[in-house]
Amino acid sequence: MADDSATGNVRAALEAEATRLRAEVGEPIEGPGQMTYGSQAAAATHVFEQQRDLAMRDRERAQLRQVEEAVERLDEGTYGTCVSCGKPIAAERLEAIPWVPTCIDCARTAPR
Repeated sequence: MADDSATGNVRAALEAEATRLRAEVGEPIEGPGQMTYGSQAAAATHVFEQQRDLAMRDRERAQLRQVEEAVERLDEGTYGTCVSCGKPIAAERLEAIPWVPTCIDCARTAPR
């Protein structure tokens, strides 16, 4: 990334996303309240929602790590270069997901 204004725009987008994710990750997940007789369905629903929220938080933490690593690559001057093969990442891919660490070819072959 040679253009300082482009780098500034990318940095601003990454920092905004990191701020959003930190706020999401920092929100508490409520536990089930006082249980009463006959509230098994409500308890099951609450447990499901709690598990869903925990899974989403894990996903957000992983994405936050990716965003922070993208900022590090920006600082190191390696932003926009695939961390797997070293080839440039397509501009369209970086526009869609600015924190993406790999080119599309490496992403396709990476284990899930």
